[in-house]
Amino acid sequence: MTVSSRQNRHQDEPAFVLHSHPFRETSLLLDVYSREHGRLAIVARGARRPRSALRGVLMNFQPLKLSWFGKGEVRTLHAAEWQGGQPYLQGTALMCGFYLNELLINLLARDDAHEQLFDYYRATLYRLACESDHAATLRCFEKHLLQELGYALELEREAGDGKPVQGDACYRYAVERGVLVDDGDAHSGFSVSGKTLLAMAADDYSDPEVARQSKQLMRILLNHHLGGKILHTRELIKDLQKL
Repeated sequence: MTVSSRQNRHQDEPAFVLHSHPFRETSLLLDVYSREHGRLAIVARGARRPRSALRGVLMNFQPLKLSWFGKGEVRTLHAAEWQGGQPYLQGTALMCGFYLNELLINLLARDDAHEQLFDYYRATLYRLACESDHAATLRCFEKHLLQELGYALELEREAGDGKPVQGDACYRYAVERGVLVDDGDAHSGFSVSGKTLLAMAADDYSDPEVARQSKQLMRILLNHHLGGKILHTRELIKDLQKL
């Protein structure tokens, strides 16, 4: 094996499958999130064959160790091993998991590693499986994701002069600027209370009004960074809530 081919092989890398779909007659094309290499496109040849050892391994939301080779846009899977330790997601938690995956697919660049975000994603999946307040779990992840991408939210100080946010005051949050004093102009940003801003900074979403405002604010911020892309899981969750 040449030096070049060895460099293009990766062995037992921690990873999650974000999405998969059929490829040709018997294979799968995977969108994978690996800890050391970021998002990758990997083809799993023969994974759809009835006797393939990969059929029960390449599951969403389960920690894996993947081995692959290749250096083009699409790598080739060599081996996959299930690591266990993650409870299976069900019901609303499952839909929230697909929402997280869609965020990562749309916001993470290819081949751009975010090790801390990978660890936080894994911890978030565990929270979704074991805790009941899924909305709070999603808000924490959304905020952490934006921070990892370089769009950290300054929630405790006003933009410009840096004055501390007051819990009993009213503000507006402008996407490109941050926290502004509420001047009554609806075009200057999203209206939000100081209480909500401080609670979001502390990842405390226990208050119903904080939960409502934080959901609206995060949706505005994510829509901005998504650049018009529609998250299908978000639309599905909204439709289910109407039933």
